Amino acid sequence: MPGDPRRAAVTALNAWSAEQARQELSACCASRRWVAAMASGRPYGGWTELAAAASAAIKALRWSDVLEALDAHPRIGDKAAGQSREAQWSRAEQSAAAGGAESVLWEVAAANAEYEQVFGHVFLIRAAGRSAEEILAAARRRLDHDAATEQQVVRAELAEIVLLRLERVAQTAGSSSPGVKAGGQDSAESAADVTGVAK
Repeated sequence: MPGDPRRAAVTALNAWSAEQARQELSACCASRRWVAAMASGRPYGGWTELAAAASAAIKALRWSDVLEALDAHPRIGDKAAGQSREAQWSRAEQSAAAGGAESVLWEVAAANAEYEQVFGHVFLIRAAGRSAEEILAAARRRLDHDAATEQQVVRAELAEIVLLRLERVAQTAGSSSPGVKAGGQDSAESAADVTGVAK
């Protein structure tokens, strides 16, 4: 399946040096423990294996490691500054929500502030493909959670964001790696394997 970003991501990640793999993975998740686990888990046989490992590594993180990852995420509605991949990805992921009505965006900001007061960390949600109204509804719903329940939701949202970003690593960095092309094929991966995890 030429040009498939998931296959290209696996090919690139397997081909990179340990240092470059850690650098590229850190753009997907700022938890150093997660990055180390994913880098040491190479090579990956295909997208299903890579995605499963990424999700499992998120579940295995201590809460302090999750908080380290959250520190790299801007508030929903705030534009990430800078030209780093993380900032560019964050702006793209929040583009749909940013187009909401001003009154809704004000309510999102208020919900963010209330959430941070209740839970002590930024409100994390996979913003890609979600409107401001959907994000606001989710924030209000999650304010009713106890801490343990919300921590599980945060891990699930973080895993979704990580998978989206893993698909992009070959497009943004892999094409410049020796021997790795955006349309490259991992010989151990079948076309069926590429569809293993949905967005």
